Amino acid sequence: MSDILQRLEPIFRDVLDEPSFVLTRESSPANVENWDSLAQISLITSIEKEFAFRFSVGEVQSLKTVGDMADLLERKLRQ
Repeated sequence: MSDILQRLEPIFRDVLDEPSFVLTRESSPANVENWDSLAQISLITSIEKEFAFRFSVGEVQSLKTVGDMADLLERKLRQ
């Protein structure tokens, strides 16, 4: 598991209230039971806090999977 996924997993576990949740690059609202629109807002806010930057609305709208999010985070961290 990549460093970014390792940092994201506890956030997802907390927000989704699933202590044993296993995060993968393929995880998405379509295949994770408790990942609804409210959870999405909480996830984005928590991730922004963890990584100390803000996503644009366009960036958030483009995210379909955790892999997309990890790739975006990696690009932002390189800037």
